[in-house]
Amino acid sequence: MSVWEYANPKRFMQVSARVLPVVVGLTVVSLVTGLIWGFFFTPDDFRQGSTVKIIFLHVPTAMMAINAWVMMLVASLIWLIRRHHVSALAAKAAAPVGLTFTLIALVTGALWGQPMWGTWWAWDPRLTAFLILALFYLGYIALWQAVDDPDTAADLTAVLCMVGSVFAVLSRYAVKFWNQGLHQDSTILKVGEKDPIDVAYYVPLVVCILGFVLLFVALVLMRTRTEIRARRLSALLAQERLA
Repeated sequence: MSVWEYANPKRFMQVSARVLPVVVGLTVVSLVTGLIWGFFFTPDDFRQGSTVKIIFLHVPTAMMAINAWVMMLVASLIWLIRRHHVSALAAKAAAPVGLTFTLIALVTGALWGQPMWGTWWAWDPRLTAFLILALFYLGYIALWQAVDDPDTAADLTAVLCMVGSVFAVLSRYAVKFWNQGLHQDSTILKVGEKDPIDVAYYVPLVVCILGFVLLFVALVLMRTRTEIRARRLSALLAQERLA
């Protein structure tokens, strides 16, 4: 069976209908477990106190804000190369979800940064790139709404997605590109290295990350199914007007 069979709207609707309840169930279990464990059963940090527990919201949403754009880029490239409508609709469906994660990450980052850095915002390379990424999300959503023809909108938003990918990369690797700024580099993959994240936070954080990944998948599946139904409805209405 070819993977491209799932690009058929009918096939996608059949498979996603079976997969979605499982993904939703796993999402609820992992998010409830991770957030309760993280916020109520982890110790306060000796420097940051209870403020450090924002990590269980901030890190997963920041990761998914970037990865959502990467998913949109892949789906957009598939649309440009293969002209599969499901991929274009999946990219469109992912944008509001990615924007929501981006805004949550910005807000929780400000709440975490104020007591640690003494300021709600700094024009740090990573923070600035992240803010620009949020603006690209808004532009992407607005462009879909502004163009009436769906295929033309998919083409234009795919190009915008490729341009915005620069800032998605900078949001992830700005700390490595510029050795300045307040934001620290990632410590999630540094267990066992110098200055790693403590295992008391690491395990529930991984559970939270898994939960947000599953939440993203569930929401994108739901929204893609809605977009497919909306396109079918538009086609039926157009046929009725012609008749």
